[in-house]
Amino acid sequence: MIYTCTMNPAIDLFTEFEQFSPFVVNRSIYEDYSANGKAINISLMLKKMNIESTATGFLGGFTGNFIEQELIQNAIDVNFIKVDGITRINTFIRSGQMEYKAVNKGPEISQKAQEELLEFIKTLTSDDMLFVSGSLPKGIKDDIFVTIAKLSQEQGFSLILDISSDRLIDCLPYHPYLIKPNDEELASLLGVPEFNTEQDVVNAAQKLLDKGAMRILVSRGEKGALYVDKEKILWTTAPKGKVVNTACAGDTMLAVFVGEIQQSGDLEEALISATAAGSSTAFTAGLSDLKDIDLLKEQIQLKKGVS
Repeated sequence: MIYTCTMNPAIDLFTEFEQFSPFVVNRSIYEDYSANGKAINISLMLKKMNIESTATGFLGGFTGNFIEQELIQNAIDVNFIKVDGITRINTFIRSGQMEYKAVNKGPEISQKAQEELLEFIKTLTSDDMLFVSGSLPKGIKDDIFVTIAKLSQEQGFSLILDISSDRLIDCLPYHPYLIKPNDEELASLLGVPEFNTEQDVVNAAQKLLDKGAMRILVSRGEKGALYVDKEKILWTTAPKGKVVNTACAGDTMLAVFVGEIQQSGDLEEALISATAAGSSTAFTAGLSDLKDIDLLKEQIQLKKGVS
């Protein structure tokens, strides 16, 4: 069974304006509300691929109820820990070529609630896969990522991490199945200001393999994607299109990549499909409906190794 864990979910409000000015009333020309959170997005995308998953994490208040009902309406199983407070609402504003992101902190999570989540994770077995994605709410130290990584080794479940925490390095000795940094996160983990060449990116990814990661998927925005394991190095270019929303593209890429591997076992096809799906989400206000994937895939080039 696949499980997705979002510890700091949100309702995402996407709005578009002809112009957005300070100190005046700005009236939107488009708005969309969606249940969100990086691992919640993964459950939603997996469902679009007809892959079942159970979503867990923390939810609170009327906003938490909205998220849970949205998932249930999408026929996704839920097993959230209910907490005091109100699950956050984030706002993404598009005006012309500008995009503004207002991201809130969310409620404080008690130690009791954290222990409940970890007890649930302890029930996972070698037949299971767990995605842990996104930021942490107030009250939770990023040590929890290392605790979950250690549990994955003890219990035998496959762990996929998409987190910005520096503690990701400390998770690697427990051999997570897959990690998905973007370019900036990969550079930050290794204390590198930026990458100047493709070889620099590959070298950085391989250092994380040496530290224990089994597979690495690097989302690179308009540059495409990179996949590295002990045997393969694969690159994809990104298709062209009008970027509307960059917030969920990486989540979409990760979900489709793993989902395609689950369904076909074809690594190269998985990377191409994932790149197309991530771009598809970037080109729309919400998550991709996957209807344009075949068209976008025609623009994508796959390269092996480093030139």
